[in-house]
Amino acid sequence: MKLSVLIPVYNEKNTINLILQKVLDTKLNYELKKEIIIVDDFSNDGTREILKGLDLSSNENIKILFHDINTGKGSAIQTGLKAVTGEFTIIQDADLEYDPNDYNKLLHPIINNGADVVYGSRFVGAGSTRVLFFWHRIANGILTLLSNMKSNLNLTDMECGYKIFKTSAITSIKLKEKRFGFEPEVTLKLAKKGFSFYEVGISYHGRNYDQGKKIGIKDAFAALYCILRY
Repeated sequence: MKLSVLIPVYNEKNTINLILQKVLDTKLNYELKKEIIIVDDFSNDGTREILKGLDLSSNENIKILFHDINTGKGSAIQTGLKAVTGEFTIIQDADLEYDPNDYNKLLHPIINNGADVVYGSRFVGAGSTRVLFFWHRIANGILTLLSNMKSNLNLTDMECGYKIFKTSAITSIKLKEKRFGFEPEVTLKLAKKGFSFYEVGISYHGRNYDQGKKIGIKDAFAALYCILRY
């Protein structure tokens, strides 16, 4: 069996090499193989050139795809899913906020408990978490609550970027959201189809805006719209 690590990338020249090395170095349990699919969403800070300069001749399990225009994280994920060949797919942000050492923890409910979908949570313990923005936490809580009301789930962190899926589950739905609306869309659509969800506490090393954090208040309103829409 194989885990597909899908990495959507936009303007991460300072972290792209390090996150790629961390993913490569991560040892998987359960005799799982690993493939890495990087989708560059038309970066303009030098990330694109770094990716084009990588020597992949010794590693055929890395695929790099390039967008011709910037269309958003959700769109990059949709592009990457078309190239996935593993039985399981995890979304790995390129900004180092999430630690690949948590892969086995996230895989455990899928391999051992029959889960279809496993979400990381920054709020249920079991990992170190950098303390950051109060109002982000409040907005996250509200969005998660509204999503739970719509889906009848009891997630603690719907907006968490660490999500792992049985590939057959996530490819069974049609994704439309191009940007950060991916999180509520995929949650509500998978819940409607009756897939089983688990949640696992993870480590989180959040960035501030000076360090390149991109999500903002407009994305919170976009997520709210998606919850109402789906």
